[in-house]
Amino acid sequence: MTIVKISVGRIGLVAVTAVLASALVACGQSEAVDDTGAAATGEGSTNYPLVLDNCGKTVTVDAPPERVVSLDQGSTEILLSLGLADRMVGTASWTDPVRDNLAEANASVPRLADNAPTYEVVLDADPDFVTASFGRHFKQGGVAERARFDETGVESYLSPTDCENGVSINGGGKRTTPLTMDALYQEIREIAAVFDVNERGARLVDELQGREAAAIAGIEKSNVSMAFWFADTKSPYAAGGLGSANLLATTVGATNVFSDLTDDWAAVGWETVVERNPEVLVLGDLLRNRFPGDLLADKIAFLESDPVTRNLDAVRNHRYIALHGAEMNPSIRAVDGLEKVAAGLRDLKVPS
Repeated sequence: MTIVKISVGRIGLVAVTAVLASALVACGQSEAVDDTGAAATGEGSTNYPLVLDNCGKTVTVDAPPERVVSLDQGSTEILLSLGLADRMVGTASWTDPVRDNLAEANASVPRLADNAPTYEVVLDADPDFVTASFGRHFKQGGVAERARFDETGVESYLSPTDCENGVSINGGGKRTTPLTMDALYQEIREIAAVFDVNERGARLVDELQGREAAAIAGIEKSNVSMAFWFADTKSPYAAGGLGSANLLATTVGATNVFSDLTDDWAAVGWETVVERNPEVLVLGDLLRNRFPGDLLADKIAFLESDPVTRNLDAVRNHRYIALHGAEMNPSIRAVDGLEKVAAGLRDLKVPS
């Protein structure tokens, strides 16, 4: 474990834990996977046509896709981790740099947009399959509704982490059941089955599960309270109690002070943050740097200078854990986030 001391202007030294992983999450209840042979077991070869029930839509895949566009960083990093860069013709919607171990493969894939692309830009890439982590891309006002892709003969896939009872959470639905890692592992197995790389999918799931277990080994329920701040200095977006960030807290035995909120990311007032006074602040370091407070340094500068926030227990004691935005979302990077939160709590030694 390496402790990084960050000096930001007059802020002082801030302990931020960084765990270097050798390999390589705001989301929804895992839906059951039909028993479709390879898709269900993660082993052997896929029997086509492969039929998946994907968030209320039947997806039929007649053969492994040759030209896939991924609309989110999380979906992109799963495809890259499965060794499918040669099938990818476009990516979009990035909050952070690609994971280090995937950078070389990602360099060969066109980036259609840093944010959400237009429908026309996606079609210009001539895809035969489109994937997304968040259903906002598949709604009116997003990239395009899934029916519109159907009209052009392009199948679409939405991550099960963003789906509950056949409805997309980020597409306008409401989460009622806490997210589990099972939904992410379902996504990996299903994408592996779509592309007939089932053994790669099984290995990736085994690796992630092993890292999960190693991250929390020896951790006891600490009753440490924490809050997750994703972005926005005016009305901070804090993690509610049903999404990916809250899962990080509960997995390490901590308490999310906003666990009573049902939105994955809810805009809250700073007075409310002060009232709930978390002992640790988990801060998003969003290297996209598009809005005030995206960067870690900006967040800390605000916290330590604002008259409302500078007396927070976590601020006075410099109890910060930094995560990339992708590590707070339901993706393979959530395991990176779990490693960092677990190591951060060990290092910060918060009084119980």
